[in-house]
Amino acid sequence: MADTPTHFEKVLVANRGEIAVRVIRACHELGLRVVAVYSDVDREALHVRYADEAYHIGAPPPAESYLRIDKIIDVARKSSVDAIHPGYGFLAERAEFAQAALDAGIAFIGPRPDAIAAMGDKLHARQIAAAAGVPIIPGTEPGLRDDALIHAADALGYPLMIKAAAGGGGKGMRMVQRPEDLPSALGIAHREAAGAFGDGTVYLEKVIEGARHIEIQVLGDEQGNLVHLGERDCSLQRRHQKLLDESPSMFVDEGLRARMGEAALRVARAVNYINAGTVEFLVDKQKQFYFLEMNTRVQVEHPVTELVTGIDIVKDQIRIARGRRMSHHTQEMITMKGWAVECRINAEDPYNDFLPSTGTITSHFIPSGPGVRVDHGVFRGYRVTPYYDSLLAKVIAYGETRGAALLRMRRALDEYRIMGLKTNIPFHQKMLDSLRFMAGSFDTTFVEARFSMDDVGDGSSVPRPEIAAILATLVAHRERQQAAQIVQKRDAPTSHWKWSGRARGW
Repeated sequence: MADTPTHFEKVLVANRGEIAVRVIRACHELGLRVVAVYSDVDREALHVRYADEAYHIGAPPPAESYLRIDKIIDVARKSSVDAIHPGYGFLAERAEFAQAALDAGIAFIGPRPDAIAAMGDKLHARQIAAAAGVPIIPGTEPGLRDDALIHAADALGYPLMIKAAAGGGGKGMRMVQRPEDLPSALGIAHREAAGAFGDGTVYLEKVIEGARHIEIQVLGDEQGNLVHLGERDCSLQRRHQKLLDESPSMFVDEGLRARMGEAALRVARAVNYINAGTVEFLVDKQKQFYFLEMNTRVQVEHPVTELVTGIDIVKDQIRIARGRRMSHHTQEMITMKGWAVECRINAEDPYNDFLPSTGTITSHFIPSGPGVRVDHGVFRGYRVTPYYDSLLAKVIAYGETRGAALLRMRRALDEYRIMGLKTNIPFHQKMLDSLRFMAGSFDTTFVEARFSMDDVGDGSSVPRPEIAAILATLVAHRERQQAAQIVQKRDAPTSHWKWSGRARGW
């Protein structure tokens, strides 16, 4: 293996979209030059425009461009970069990619290949967590054939989850309620896993009913410092895809935060983890938690942690890869202040079963103002194609309290205008109106089982004390809006046609 450089002047970002833009900005703030890569359809993309250099790597399908290790390493050599940042998705959790970079004498801004490999195999990761004394969800052993999985399912009991061994992100996952549905579900999961990760291996886990999806952000450096940055609540999901994330979690108290944080650190220590990573847990109604997986990369939802801790996670990734000590190197230095909420803006139609939407963005008005951050990679004239993930942008709102953060998010979503295709902004607006959501009475099944675009909830559940304060603030806020008569109420919004006309006049 070649020696890893510790002095960076140029970084290749092996990704696209909003995360590529996010990493480029961090690099530029640190005085680093950036090399971008792009496929045919991304020639005019924002990450290409922001980079100092950009290189074409192939056709739109990821297998011909963003998943081609050889092409990316070739660009890295030709452009004489010192390091590669993989972002998330694509090659971010491929140990062979990290190893290829190191073998080429290029630093990899992420964990070491052996840690990626250990945590990337979800079955092996479960074994590591169990050996570290962290509770795991009951499930099958690695390497079982389908007939053995079907036999094991009877002992586990239904409902159960089929999961891909080689990756996460909802790919290759299937919930099975009845024994007769298992054989066909296994076939679908095998195909999905093979298509997404190049490995069709799956395993079974018992479903923890009524669970919350809580994850712990960790950071480790080469000096032996390892800390956690508190939790994120990612329970609002649809088909195992996260939609809305927040930090901290209403469900997590100080004692549970401390226990889960220490458990996450035990998992990280077990693989000598360096750089940024996330340990994910399912937490049941009795606040018993179970190891789910470890993501060996920066997460989509990392901004909420950045806002409540004041730590720039991407800059710390670069600092750690340079061999330096991270900015907050002891647990005592980590403090959480305020509340942050993130809404993922996807090109999907929430009124039509979240059907993906493609087309050209004809107008793009980004919200701003106090406490609002928007990470995005799109612009007016940007063409959304079917080749990549539907994520267009992330709106992140921060406030001193959860109520204040939700109010800012409501205002930001009211301001956000994307024309030319469908987005899930109406879904998020409806969710923020849901009494159950405001009260924190939700779990991972909430969106699919108890939420409707036509009915935001009757508030029949007993509200927690915080909901009264939130609702009172919302009522006062709405009254002030009506008194000022500056804009229309959101239940009678300004039409996109009027917005388009105004934009032409500007």
